[in-house]
Amino acid sequence: MTVAALNFSLEEYAERLNKTRIAMVGQHIDVLIVSDPANMAWLTGYDGWSFYVHQAVIVPLQGEPIWFGRGIDEAGAKRTAYMDYGNLVGYPDHYVHSPERHPMELLCTLLIERGLGKGIVGVEKDAYWFSAAAYETLIAGLPNAKFVDATVLVNWQRIVKSSQEIAYMRNAARIIELMHQRIYQKIEPGMRKCDLTAEIYDAAIRGTPEFGGDYPALVPLLPSGADAAACHLTWDDKPMRNNEGTFFEIAGVYKRYHVPMSRTVFLGKPDQRFLDAEKIILEGMEAGLSVAKPGIACEDIAIAFCDVLERYGIKKENRVGYSVGLAYPPDWGEHTVSLRRDDKTELRPGMTFHFMTGLWMEDWGFEMTETILITDNGMECLANVP
Repeated sequence: MTVAALNFSLEEYAERLNKTRIAMVGQHIDVLIVSDPANMAWLTGYDGWSFYVHQAVIVPLQGEPIWFGRGIDEAGAKRTAYMDYGNLVGYPDHYVHSPERHPMELLCTLLIERGLGKGIVGVEKDAYWFSAAAYETLIAGLPNAKFVDATVLVNWQRIVKSSQEIAYMRNAARIIELMHQRIYQKIEPGMRKCDLTAEIYDAAIRGTPEFGGDYPALVPLLPSGADAAACHLTWDDKPMRNNEGTFFEIAGVYKRYHVPMSRTVFLGKPDQRFLDAEKIILEGMEAGLSVAKPGIACEDIAIAFCDVLERYGIKKENRVGYSVGLAYPPDWGEHTVSLRRDDKTELRPGMTFHFMTGLWMEDWGFEMTETILITDNGMECLANVP
């Protein structure tokens, strides 16, 4: 029998399952079908690049969860998930990308056989990995079930990190420090941006002598000059140019736990707008971080930051941060709490946020961000980058 290499204790997985079931009961859900790979991993330990095909973790109100996925990924489930083999169920490969049949047909059969095909069934309707066809197939195959939306039910159970999760994020923070250090060491006019990106990936994956890094849920974002007005552009093979600013939005990752951080590098002599942006962002960040502590609302950080910007005539319409932690492509956010006006969520110790203070102006951009941990008495910036 293969022994699963678990990243957390069985006691921690049991606690997560219990929290999820309490939330299920609160929403009158009898069976939860989880498609988000981060939620699947958080609940069971399952970790594999298999989210491009249909898969799920089924959470009943009693007993172990059930992993359901492609047959050839069952071996990965045996090596990473804690459940008994009888609760790891793979489907035949002729169901993969087939126009004639759908894996959810077999999931319906499985649920009915185990007495889980009736009552109120929660599904993650708005998850990236749950398709309209999957939903329609479940509805057709489970006529005795009533379906409700449980898109972020598990996500909300993840927002306060355990001590082990925080330890993994501290490792990710050491990696992001090395990534930005590598950029600062290597960047120069004339260097192809793709070569600089290769250096970023090298530092991200090599990590430290004690531990290596993992792939990020979001690829490096590093637009330059006027392109930096667009916040989500990646890289090309053009040379870096003098007298241009480039922001680097990247993340250190350890055991799928992310610590994003942005810095902006200007090649040549920065013009006054960059120097002013740096001053304003630093002042705003200081204001936001100074109020961050348990008991305040998420919006309080955003208001403190945005009030500074508005004194300088800058109005930031988008949010200034979001909850981060365990993530898979295509996004490292947890899709729950945002640092923005009207988000009244109370900060609690163990919450972790990407304090995203980027400015994207008409023909330039500037990013300087931090990942912060809410502590018992205040907050902590997890990484230390100048």
